[in-house]
Amino acid sequence: MYFSSLFPYLVLICFLIRSLLLKGSVDGIRHMFTPKLEIMLEAKVWREAATQVFFALGLGFGGVIAFSSYNKRDNNCHFDAVLVSFINFFTSVLATLVVFAVLGFKANIMIDKCVLQNTGKIVALLVNGTLEPSLIPHHINLTQAGQVTVDDYHKMVEIIRGVKEDEYQALGLDHCSIENELNKAVQGTGLAFIAFTEAMTHFPASPFWSVMFFLMLVNLGLGSMFGTMEGILTPLIDTFKVRKEFLTVGCCLLTFSIGLLFVQRSGNYFVAMFDDYSATLPLLVVVILENVAVAWVYGIDKFFEDLKDMLGFTPFRFYYYMWKYVTPILLLLLLCSSVIQLCVTPPSYNAWIQEEAKEQMVLYPLWGIVVCVSLILMAVLPVPVVFALRYFNVIDDNTSGLSSVSYKKGHIIKEIARPGEDDDTSLIQGRTPSEAPSPVPGSIFRKQSGTGGRPEADIAPNGRYGIGYLMADVQDMPESDL
Repeated sequence: MYFSSLFPYLVLICFLIRSLLLKGSVDGIRHMFTPKLEIMLEAKVWREAATQVFFALGLGFGGVIAFSSYNKRDNNCHFDAVLVSFINFFTSVLATLVVFAVLGFKANIMIDKCVLQNTGKIVALLVNGTLEPSLIPHHINLTQAGQVTVDDYHKMVEIIRGVKEDEYQALGLDHCSIENELNKAVQGTGLAFIAFTEAMTHFPASPFWSVMFFLMLVNLGLGSMFGTMEGILTPLIDTFKVRKEFLTVGCCLLTFSIGLLFVQRSGNYFVAMFDDYSATLPLLVVVILENVAVAWVYGIDKFFEDLKDMLGFTPFRFYYYMWKYVTPILLLLLLCSSVIQLCVTPPSYNAWIQEEAKEQMVLYPLWGIVVCVSLILMAVLPVPVVFALRYFNVIDDNTSGLSSVSYKKGHIIKEIARPGEDDDTSLIQGRTPSEAPSPVPGSIFRKQSGTGGRPEADIAPNGRYGIGYLMADVQDMPESDL
């Protein structure tokens, strides 16, 4: 885990140092920090930005909740959240610097090819008499076209455009602008597997850098899948009595089988389909429901009290207003704009037209639209389905056959085992209390203050009795002693 987390940073830092020594890297970084405020008016940009934040921080996937369920009661989650946010910001800036530095290097290579090709066109126009030799500045030597610089070419083009204003378009001379090359930079899988790898072929010792780059991608993919799989496995294991090994192997085989869809020749189109319709909109819905559930259903005041019990101090009031008002309102606006845009704009994708040798927006066929709608529904339906099943008591927290675990004032307490369950098997898969996952939501309850100084047994939500105690009478004990 440490290797898969730290190795990408080592590779990125090496790539950054190497790319900064290449010609044109500064042009790419300058392009990176040049804002284009007009695109901020597009809802698609904000939706993709929100999706990137969800992916980077693991929001809405369940991985963060699954990992946090193993934290100790006095874990400083506030420090962890701030630290992870800063690390994510640092990683995003570092990776973006590397990408734009390499793209700037690649753009300069393309500009040099453009200048060489169009200088040959100017020489041909001079030979056939279309252009007069007086239009070429005296310090430019066209006999050695490979030595013509970008600035010299731009000077020739400006002079020719000024004299041959009406005939300039027919000459077929390109502008050869580095800004245009950078604006044409691809994104998504094309960036990693086409543009970036093409740029690395011009690196000194390019095979070494290629191997390091793809090892980094493999480690990043594995690191992401650790969190994703844990978000799937943990709630299933905590709810149902299943062996973790068998469930893990089954989920991995299932996801591997689905992944074969993406390695076909048409796999890139399916990647774009899954990215647009199974991740963006469902993630927004899940995160909004999580926010509303904590801030409004459970109650932001109760949540602040729980954080105070856990941290030992009250979090900043800034979080209160952000969680309760600002964040849900912004997410709802983003969700509404995304839905409107999806309804107004028919589902389409960028297809490569071989006859015309260019990409073109093509509408999805009927079966493609059905798949897109199915992806959205499959990602969102578990929320209302599970709610309905619990509301009508079709399933509840006692169906797992495992001993319940109660969380009271930060302590994990094993309740009395059912008949036929011994102490070793009443916990989840025979683990000790310190290793057991955190309690399921149905077992979370707050002790009612009783009369007198005598501890009283508390009735848990599932109707069974737990081991109660008063915080004033019992010293704080580690979880392993409970």
